[in-house]
Amino acid sequence: MTKTSYPLKLPASVKTAAQRLAREDGVSLNQWISVAVAEKIGAVETASEFLRRRQGSATPSDLLPFLDNAGNEEPATEDKFE
Repeated sequence: MTKTSYPLKLPASVKTAAQRLAREDGVSLNQWISVAVAEKIGAVETASEFLRRRQGSATPSDLLPFLDNAGNEEPATEDKFE
């Protein structure tokens, strides 16, 4: 495996939390951050692939008939942002 360096600047609170979690896992901070980044990459790529497959050949214009049938009523009170 090829390794490369990257200077990472973290807010102090994030670094402190990551150090604590790395210590609890019994690994170095560097290893913990590497695994966290790898997990995030996997999650984003998995979601992206899922959505790409789910989309199929649909295009944004395919949604227009649904939008044309949408009502003009106000959102329910609990759905409004105040």
